Amino acid sequence: MKLSVKKAAKKRVVIIGGGFGGLQLSQSLSKSDFQVVLIDKNNYYQFQPLLYQVATCGLESTSIVFPFRKIFHGVKNFHFRLSKVELILPEENKIVTHLGDLEYDYLVLATGAGNNFFGNKNIEKYALPMKSLNESLHLRNVILERFEQALSATEEEQAGYLTFVVAGGGPTGTELAGALAEMKSNILPKDYPELDFTKMRIVLVEGGNRVLNAMHADSSEKAHHYLKELGVEIQLSTFVENYDGHEVLFKGGDSISTKTLIWSAGIKGNMIDGLCDAEVLPGNRLKVDEYNQVIGYQNIFAIGDIACMQSEENPKGHPQMAQPAIQQGKNLAKNLIAKNTNQSLTAFRYKNLGAMATVGRNKAVVELPKKRFGGFLAWATWMFVHLRSIFGIKNKWIIFINWVWNYFTYNSSLRLIIRRRELAPLKENVYETEM
Repeated sequence: MKLSVKKAAKKRVVIIGGGFGGLQLSQSLSKSDFQVVLIDKNNYYQFQPLLYQVATCGLESTSIVFPFRKIFHGVKNFHFRLSKVELILPEENKIVTHLGDLEYDYLVLATGAGNNFFGNKNIEKYALPMKSLNESLHLRNVILERFEQALSATEEEQAGYLTFVVAGGGPTGTELAGALAEMKSNILPKDYPELDFTKMRIVLVEGGNRVLNAMHADSSEKAHHYLKELGVEIQLSTFVENYDGHEVLFKGGDSISTKTLIWSAGIKGNMIDGLCDAEVLPGNRLKVDEYNQVIGYQNIFAIGDIACMQSEENPKGHPQMAQPAIQQGKNLAKNLIAKNTNQSLTAFRYKNLGAMATVGRNKAVVELPKKRFGGFLAWATWMFVHLRSIFGIKNKWIIFINWVWNYFTYNSSLRLIIRRRELAPLKENVYETEM
């Protein structure tokens, strides 16, 4: 096989990664005088903020994904290739994928970020991350399997199966802990009447001195209060040092016995080899200038989580969230079009539209540029904003119906353990695809 895209008279923009930034850039360039090639290892866009609801049986996995090819129906100068980029050859204006090579005039890295285990091999091996749809589905299976396993365990062993430790008190960890607590109260006792759910523990561990550390202290305090109301145990200024699949060891010597450590404590940029002249900053982020151009290269750009644009206002770069990536994608599209027509470029200026996180039913916090609030109104705002961001009318309706049904019935029908088919021992030309 060969990664083949017919060369056009137009200049070619190759975009690696179809997350928030890469998709926005592709859409913004779809009617321009460029040939746009989007490369991703999946053939779909996934709405990451709702992955935790897939993991906790609140939403169907298909409702938060949308095929790239369907998004770009009828766009003649857009091409999608399902592939994984292995190497960049900037001196040849070429990328190397497992399907073959592809030349570019402009290259944009929008590869996003993956899990950061901070070099701890045991945590990487035994902890459960949740940065992709496949990881969320796997986590859902494991969560449900823990209760099945607890039914056959001794009373002493049950504690490990019924204890869930969530490492990381950011939006992902906070929302996941709240969702697990609601399952404990409203769903699991009906599914597993033989288990005593007063023994189930949900422990949220945060290295900082408050949850939602990136938000205002008032929002953090509200979220902390909501979590405590739901029965979540919160341990602040606590760092996970090791995990062997049975016991979480914290710095200082304390420990918790658990079969399930859910990891949302850190991310790092998904780097691609070949950019020898680029400056890589902490967290695997590429240093870029105010136009998102990778320092050291004339025709290579980076946007979103992989990019770090430093300034006096943002010495550590912009937050690794959806809005900076989307805004950078829009601005870079304008600059590439301007560059192609010899017009002046526009420096990127991030507009903070706010932040939000939900903890559970009627419990959320929202920060807008001029206002902060919590409770039911924040929860309704959170739902509206996320529903508006979902691709496809059908997906919007499926999610809305699921939310309404779950709200009034305190139930869902998605508690399925769906395992992958067991593969035979590896043979020649037979391989296991990445989950």
